[in-house]
Amino acid sequence: MIVFGGPRFRIRIARGSIGGYTAGMSKVMVSMADDLLAEIDAEAKRRATSRSALLAAAARRELDRRDPVQVAEAIARSELRFREAGSFDAAELVRGDRDSRR
Repeated sequence: MIVFGGPRFRIRIARGSIGGYTAGMSKVMVSMADDLLAEIDAEAKRRATSRSALLAAAARRELDRRDPVQVAEAIARSELRFREAGSFDAAELVRGDRDSRR
């Protein structure tokens, strides 16, 4: 056990744990506007989490978002399929499906 500090504070760290508290993680240095950092810190405090945890969650959400170009292409494909399907009466389709189950 290594003990740091003086009469006003004391930190105890088990041997071998220095630098290991973020095992499997990388540390990064980023630049951002002071006002944005202040908002991040306020939100982290409001959520009772760390700045790192809040930024990691935000990065994960952004990376998990669908690519807008891919979404637009999927919508275009769907619209084309609907146009190619021609016109139909939805009520008639539902009635036909219902009647086929009797």
